[in-house]
Amino acid sequence: MEVEQVVETLPRTQAHAQHEIWTDVMVIGAGPTGLACAIEAQKVGLKAIIVDKGCLVNSIYNYPVNMNFFTTPELLEIGDIPFSTALQKPTRQEALEYYRKVTEFYKLHTCLYQRVRAVSGSNGDFRITATDRQERIHDYRARKIVVATGYYDLPNVLGIPGEDLGKVFHYYREPHPFYDCDVVVIGGKNSAAEAALDLWRHGARVTAVHRGPEFHSHVKYWVKPDIENRIKAGEIVAHFDSTVQEIGPDFVVVNTPGRPLRLKNDFVFALTGYHPDYDFLRGAGIELSAEQHRPFCDPETLESNAPGIYVAGVIVAGSRTNEIFIENGRFHGKLIATDLKAKLKE
Repeated sequence: MEVEQVVETLPRTQAHAQHEIWTDVMVIGAGPTGLACAIEAQKVGLKAIIVDKGCLVNSIYNYPVNMNFFTTPELLEIGDIPFSTALQKPTRQEALEYYRKVTEFYKLHTCLYQRVRAVSGSNGDFRITATDRQERIHDYRARKIVVATGYYDLPNVLGIPGEDLGKVFHYYREPHPFYDCDVVVIGGKNSAAEAALDLWRHGARVTAVHRGPEFHSHVKYWVKPDIENRIKAGEIVAHFDSTVQEIGPDFVVVNTPGRPLRLKNDFVFALTGYHPDYDFLRGAGIELSAEQHRPFCDPETLESNAPGIYVAGVIVAGSRTNEIFIENGRFHGKLIATDLKAKLKE
């Protein structure tokens, strides 16, 4: 099967930044799973290049500044490199340092801040075109491709009036700028619960809005009682079985079971989840299931229906992003490398 889908048409007037670069394996995505895939490819004697539109482990970088992982450090390890920490739950900062050190140890070839625009060619001879922040074009050729693009860069939008206002955020970083402000947090899972608590503890007036009857049962076991107690005490206002219908410059309209409410508001955090880049996957020739958008792939090798293109990490689960995390996605590299070694030897 030859892949000729172009993800985005590039203006041909742009100057190429360099000559075409060859590699055995092109890994698209520099998250923990992408790094693990490149490491395992190197271990079986293959040259690997990693390209990412953001920084190294870009999704982790965009986590809340003071976030602690839900998991223990050994479950975040890749490349057989120990993750040392004095804490039971590692911090975001420690994770960033760990993955930098792993990248340095294995001398991984990373091309950061390059967005893949086009994938063409066929198994054994793929062509990948990317652009950097100066819109210069970078051309690559690869025998195989591994797509490990994650999902955190694409938020699930509400599709309501006012969502494009500058006061609306789909990511939460830190609480200080929202001190003494009226803030609405939309969502019912970990990110929404933790943001609501952090904002309240740092002086914001917080209203939580969730379409379900309560916060999700999967909210971290130490966070769920905390947010529920704050609501019972009246310290955080909550509207359940409710949805935000409109966002204005200084208000929001919330549709509650009783009646619509117009609330005074300065900022909105729409923390309603994220999804993989389905258009990019389809553009690379990968077929997705109708309901859950899972890529068709061999579960033993993770090679997709497009020969020579593999999928790794959370995108394997499609819209069920809660099925695959760093803890299990990090093992995808070994599955793929085993198959790459056998096929490239042929």
